[in-house]
Amino acid sequence: MTRLSSTLFRAISRYLGLALVFSLAINLLYLAAPLYMLQVYDRVVPSSSMVTLIMLTVAVLLSYATLAALDGVRGYLLTRAGNRLDLICNEHLFRAIIDAARLSNQPAHGQPLRDFDHFRRVYTGQGIHVLFDLPWAVIYIVVIFMLHPALGFFTIISNIILICLAFFSQRLVRRPITEAGKAANRSYTFSDMSFRNTEVIQAMGMASGLIHHWHGFRNVYLSRQTEASDRAVLSQGVIRFFRMAMQSLMLGLGAWLVIERSVTGGVMFAAVILLARALQPIEQLVGAWHSLVSGYEAYQRVAVLLNAYDTSPPGIELPRPTGRIVMENVSYIPIGASAPVVRTINFQIKAGEVLGIVGPSGAGKSTLARLLVGVVQPSQGSVRLDGAEMNMWPAEQRGQSIGYLPQDVELFDTTVAMNISRFRLGDDAAIIEAAQLAGVHDLILRLPKGYETRLGQGNAGEGGFILSGGYRQRIGLARAVYNYPCLLVLDEPSSNLDMAGDEALAACIRQMKARGKTVVLISHRPSTLSDADHLMILNEGMIQMFGQREEVMRALYSAPSPQVLHDQRKKGQASRS
Repeated sequence: MTRLSSTLFRAISRYLGLALVFSLAINLLYLAAPLYMLQVYDRVVPSSSMVTLIMLTVAVLLSYATLAALDGVRGYLLTRAGNRLDLICNEHLFRAIIDAARLSNQPAHGQPLRDFDHFRRVYTGQGIHVLFDLPWAVIYIVVIFMLHPALGFFTIISNIILICLAFFSQRLVRRPITEAGKAANRSYTFSDMSFRNTEVIQAMGMASGLIHHWHGFRNVYLSRQTEASDRAVLSQGVIRFFRMAMQSLMLGLGAWLVIERSVTGGVMFAAVILLARALQPIEQLVGAWHSLVSGYEAYQRVAVLLNAYDTSPPGIELPRPTGRIVMENVSYIPIGASAPVVRTINFQIKAGEVLGIVGPSGAGKSTLARLLVGVVQPSQGSVRLDGAEMNMWPAEQRGQSIGYLPQDVELFDTTVAMNISRFRLGDDAAIIEAAQLAGVHDLILRLPKGYETRLGQGNAGEGGFILSGGYRQRIGLARAVYNYPCLLVLDEPSSNLDMAGDEALAACIRQMKARGKTVVLISHRPSTLSDADHLMILNEGMIQMFGQREEVMRALYSAPSPQVLHDQRKKGQASRS
């Protein structure tokens, strides 16, 4: 966390330094009101001098105008500091979220972005003003001491009492606030998951049970938040009582000193105003403490993510790969699992060859595809593209050289053209060529705005066009073959396709093969594998058979199917147990 702290502080130190200087000037100008009162009571009233009154009034109004201007400039500086923070961190944070999701094998979510925005709002907005004003409360204490030592000591005692009350208040609300935050996160996570599955919920009548389950998280959140709010209201009431009581006691103490002729009447009233200014930062700190703490906790979560992510510049750009793939003794154990999903995988294919992979459900085919494209890193062994391990390739170069169509195709909330071009601009010919290669060009032209049709979040979001599963899959295929990547990995690419889609897919594979591109094809349809040079049978995470397509097919027809072998192995294990 230290590395991030120093980087951020260096980036905005100039803004914060100027804001701190302006805070000093602002707090000095706040002395104008008590000094004006002091001079009016002690000089203007006894002397009845209108000239002195006018001059003092003009001076205090100029002080107020300057104070307002400086406060505006301080807010301007802090806003620019927030923009500077965002400029420095936003790209690194976005990449870190994607990288963390890949390494943890969990779906990416936007909570770190919300954490960063919360931290930025708190520490470059109004919340930070109280921290800037707090050190300068000593100015008012010094001035009160100059008026009379007894008044100064009373101010110090008042501040100590308020600080102790503030500390006790935060100890009182810390636990329920923390528990409320955790319960809120669970509630939001569960609701987000539910909203992504609304069709299933409606189709199978799950809404009532789902809402009841969600209420469990929500009730914990509300009860803890209510407890924290009640305690905060109680403690703030106690603090407000002591602050008002101390101001009245200060007035009484000043009156006693006036009676004793130790101070003048102007000093008495000025001391009350100065005490209010000396106590105000502490009372404001109590009110802003929750947001300051939550902002710091958000910063800590962001710091952990950013510091765990390697933001160093990419290494030397390697020559564009040809597509030769080698897997050497590869095993992969997901986080939290005890057994590998794929184990001891060894094979190689040359550039321009087509590999078909088949096997029963749960055999590890999709995991193998993710290993091939570098989405996950092997727990053991190495995956090599043109002799270099996947993690040796700079991420951008590797991504431009690989086309990947996962089982669940997700398109982004933008135009069809941007989805196909992988958010690269200025190459319309390549976009159309990729769509034609995937056999989806004519279908795209039928959309309301053609390639400029916007797709909503989840492909059916607000203002977005609704696409069928086959439509999404074919646009996803166009994105995968955009700019003719040297390696194309297709995971069940025909699962949502009709006959025309199957023919377009087969033509696309033949065209990629003719261009010397390597294709890895995972499919349950034998017709899709007709152009494969090699065939791999995967079962229980291990290669059961691998070789030339014709040889493997002959062996398959003369031996039990992988599913039969799988069932026989399960039955044998059950009988032994």
